[in-house]
Amino acid sequence: MFERYPVVGALLAQALATLAIGLFVVVMAQLSSWRLSWLAAGLLQGALAAGIGSWLGLSRWWYWLNLAFVPALLLANGAALPSWVFLVGFVLVLLLNWNSIGERVPLYLTGARGRRELAVLLERRPVPFRFIDLGCGPAGTLLWLSRRFPESQFVGVETAPLPFALAWLRSLSRRNCRIRYQNLWRSDLSAFDVAYAFLSPAPMAGIWDKARTQLPPGGWLISNTFEVPDVPPDEVVALDDWRRSRLLLWRIPE
Repeated sequence: MFERYPVVGALLAQALATLAIGLFVVVMAQLSSWRLSWLAAGLLQGALAAGIGSWLGLSRWWYWLNLAFVPALLLANGAALPSWVFLVGFVLVLLLNWNSIGERVPLYLTGARGRRELAVLLERRPVPFRFIDLGCGPAGTLLWLSRRFPESQFVGVETAPLPFALAWLRSLSRRNCRIRYQNLWRSDLSAFDVAYAFLSPAPMAGIWDKARTQLPPGGWLISNTFEVPDVPPDEVVALDDWRRSRLLLWRIPE
């Protein structure tokens, strides 16, 4: 359930951690004169929420969000910020991660090493080729590849409003790169040679079903880090980064 709806898991982690720390503070107040400061209690709550979130199977993105959420609120409250700042912060988080609710996909960004290794893979394909990024975020990787392969065509699809807006604006100067406000499940892959995805474990079985039925023979599905259940990749490229990321490549039979 929490892989499908990570927001629910994060809220549950926050609630359980807040309840546990609240009980701890009350018990300590009854047993001794020792008192936790509000910031120390917030840091403990954040660490516990992050641990609960990891136990529930949430991704690293949610780990750091759970860790920092309450301490950040306490620090901001101490700074006497106006109440609208919290509303703006909430709206920004929502706009960045809108698709994590319906599509089960948080915002992941491909690192520099991932881009370079992805380019090495693409150099094997005949030029020109057509490439689609399923969930392109702010399109940093897509734009970098479009400059690297100017004769090929690149398309990114995104439904989180803020990343889409940034991606669309950044792509205006690139004739071989287009951004669509489109659900990845409604994207037709039949016109593309390569589909790239950096999503989450939850949708990968469906992504494979979509790729093997829509990509043309000889097409590639490339996933950053996340595997297709029970379908071994044809090729794996280790990225040797702090996330222990990998590029996994599946070839559509000819």
